[in-house]
Amino acid sequence: MTVLESSTLRLDASWVDYLLVGIYFLFVLGIGLMARRSVSSSLDFFLSGRSLPAWVTGLAFISANLGAVEIMGMSANGAALGMPTFHYYWIGAIPAMLFLAVVMMPFYYGSKVRSVPEFMHRRFGPAAHLVNAISFAVAQVLIAGVNLYLLATIVNSLLGWPIWVSTVIAAVIVLCYITLGGLSAAIYNEVLQFFVIVAALAPLTVIALDKVGGWSGLKAKMAHAGTSGQLSSWPGNSLTQYSSDVWSAVGIVLGLGFVLSFGYWTTNFVEVQRAMASKDMNSARRAPVIGSFPKMFIPFIIILPGMIAAVIVPELAKYKANGGKGGGITYNDSILLLMRDLLPNGLLGVAIAGMLAAFMAGMAANISAFNTVMSYDIWQSYVQKHKPDHFYTSFGRWATLVATIIAIGTSFFAGQYSNMMNYLQTLFGFFNAPLFATFILGMFWKKMSAAAGWTGLVAGTIAAVVMAVLSNDALGGASVGVVNLSGQGAAFVAAGAAFVVDIVVSVLVTAISRPRPESELRGLVYSLTPREDIRGERVSHWWESPTKLAGVSLLLVIILNAIFH
Repeated sequence: MTVLESSTLRLDASWVDYLLVGIYFLFVLGIGLMARRSVSSSLDFFLSGRSLPAWVTGLAFISANLGAVEIMGMSANGAALGMPTFHYYWIGAIPAMLFLAVVMMPFYYGSKVRSVPEFMHRRFGPAAHLVNAISFAVAQVLIAGVNLYLLATIVNSLLGWPIWVSTVIAAVIVLCYITLGGLSAAIYNEVLQFFVIVAALAPLTVIALDKVGGWSGLKAKMAHAGTSGQLSSWPGNSLTQYSSDVWSAVGIVLGLGFVLSFGYWTTNFVEVQRAMASKDMNSARRAPVIGSFPKMFIPFIIILPGMIAAVIVPELAKYKANGGKGGGITYNDSILLLMRDLLPNGLLGVAIAGMLAAFMAGMAANISAFNTVMSYDIWQSYVQKHKPDHFYTSFGRWATLVATIIAIGTSFFAGQYSNMMNYLQTLFGFFNAPLFATFILGMFWKKMSAAAGWTGLVAGTIAAVVMAVLSNDALGGASVGVVNLSGQGAAFVAAGAAFVVDIVVSVLVTAISRPRPESELRGLVYSLTPREDIRGERVSHWWESPTKLAGVSLLLVIILNAIFH
């Protein structure tokens, strides 16, 4: 199905469902109006005045990621691949989130930068800063297009409106509350959206499990369908598409668990911006840790329903049996098909509101990060310097409008993909993997030069693009197929290539260029930063300590890996 086609899937919604969705939208816009009152400076608009408590920024941190990738992408992967999809959380998210909290947030928050590209400017100078700012801005409008397209499919399924009409209306709603209240409106809506999403998907999971006969019933049905191998998360061959068990495990640990995961969670300003809005250093460090606890249990209400849908929804079961071909549906429809078949009116309205909440949270996160980088890192730094503060706040609102319009365009491109995760992981390989290589090398190697910063970024990005083009279908079937790789396994290899090439080029360029004086690198390089600046203030209770709280989170995720291996 292309983006210009309307879905044949219809949800049998009643007036009760429409009423619940309408009430939700009123709350969303109301939060935007209330947040507008607190916007008196550009710092308020772009970073909530750095005034929010840890629990708010922690939930927003995880909700900002709980968009198209999570709901449609992960449920689609659950239906197509089964348990190996859990690796995106327990291997591909939690460790990197804890690393961000314990190691990197002291540098981000302590340096008082307003964005991740601005940190690049402090460490490597204007060339690396500009490359990072432009690549990040491009990535955000592409990813916002994914969220917007999937949001439009929900409106289309609910009301039967053409996809293009649904796309425009969905975009206008997000545009309104971001333009009104800036990041505060986005963050408080993300907290609301987190609870709405859980309230929507938890009952669906319980009903679906009951329908299939519990965990034993699911195992029996998957065995009957010949997919019982997808009940084991390791070695995850269905995820990587590697025939070798060893290389599959290596691809998951290094490609997903290290390069893609750390590249996304530690350098992606969409996530880091939420933690930066915290009221103090301790809160900023605890925000990703607080977010890690719900993050490790989210797979049970997203991936598990996708697995169940693949065996109890007739159209999807037939689609899977045919190797993912024909039928007028795709794996992206898994969660909607399950909602259609299992949820009664009223509960269906809550589920629809939850889906809308997820996609708006994802798109709003992309747009709010985009307007910050465009305003501070591009416009203020290179186009209009030394303007009054209100000028940049006003520009940020215009940037929000422009980003929304561009996202409408990129949503049409995103609609060409039957599995959004392949598309998203390819984009992350392009933009996040090389950035992480530059960051981690620059943070722990004081001799790395400014020239190495931008040349490594450019070389790594080119390497990822080349590998994606050479792979069979990393770009949705549009590649030349020189390298026999497909799906997300191809994305892992592209990300790995970006990381390695970035490191090699950075080392080589550093060898022939001059490093910055050490006196300029305090707070930017680990070995040159006093330990008290990294540890932060003392706390009274263990749960207020980011390091101890991170230890509890890591222990829990190890236990979950052991139980569901």
